[in-house]
Amino acid sequence: MKKLFVCLVMLATTALAHAQFEQNKWYFNAAVSNLGLSYSGSEELRLGGQVTVGTFLFDNISLLLNGEGVYHKLGERSATFGVGGRYYFSQNGIYVGTGVKFRHYEYRSNGEKTSDFTDGLWSFETGYAFFLSRTVTIEPAVYYDLSFKDRDYSKVGFKLGFGLYF
Repeated sequence: MKKLFVCLVMLATTALAHAQFEQNKWYFNAAVSNLGLSYSGSEELRLGGQVTVGTFLFDNISLLLNGEGVYHKLGERSATFGVGGRYYFSQNGIYVGTGVKFRHYEYRSNGEKTSDFTDGLWSFETGYAFFLSRTVTIEPAVYYDLSFKDRDYSKVGFKLGFGLYF
């Protein structure tokens, strides 16, 4: 009996997830990126926030615009803007994505700006859209940002987002 109940719940979740990845649906996500778990050669641990909006151009394929901001205790400040896409595996909510981002870095020491530069990034991510209701998700994901400037600015990290599909 328990196995039957679990199977029915999984089937219902899959049906709800598939309905949300259809063409002309809209998507909004607010995420805490890195959760203090990212690392790169040029910085230590940090915490950032990210906002993503998009639409499904086709079933299971979305076009996304995103922005991110970071304030680092060692003096780094950065703003990132990008465009990308995702492919959702309709049966289970797992997705893969890629995109390009442009990030402006500014470094300060003792309140004075010491350097700044802009970098291009090629981003890869994979995650899972876990539906809490018909439109609300929790979306854990891992990502890798490949720097065009220097590999020390490439980074791998984890983010946790809350998504809305409507």
